[in-house]
Order: sequence, then C-alpha cells, then structure tokens
Amino acid sequence: MALSDAPVPGGILYRLPIIGTIARDIAREPESVFYLIAGLLSLLIIGTVQWGLAVLAMAALAMVPVVFGLLIAITRG
Repeated sequence: MALSDAPVPGGILYRLPIIGTIARDIAREPESVFYLIAGLLSLLIIGTVQWGLAVLAMAALAMVPVVFGLLIAITRG
C-alpha cells in the first residue's frame, strides 16, 4: 500500500491548516495530546511573563464558554 493510498480522515477539523495537523497527530497517537497541553501551558506562562496578568485574564475569559459547555454536557449525562 502506497502512502497516497492511505485513507484521508474526513471532516472540517482535519482540513484546517494548524488544527488539522494537530488533530491528525492526536488521532494517530492519543498520547500526543499531552504535548499539546504542555505547549499551550508553556505559551500561557510565556505570555504571562511577557505581558503580565492581562494574559491570564484573557485566557480565563476565553475558557468561560468551554467550561460552561462542559458543565451542560455533564448535567445532561
């Protein structure tokens, strides 16, 4: 089987430039999600050192819809 014969995963997520690459890596190796978490945490720390607490406030503000959605998902079962 040639490399070009490999099935291409479908969906809009896999077609996005950076996010698609990360999603394909996670689908291929589920352990790589820990590298993603470590990278995002490193970016948050570097941003906090560079620009101060405003980065933490904006990150917390961006996570509000995500946590709200998770709470709704948990309560619905």
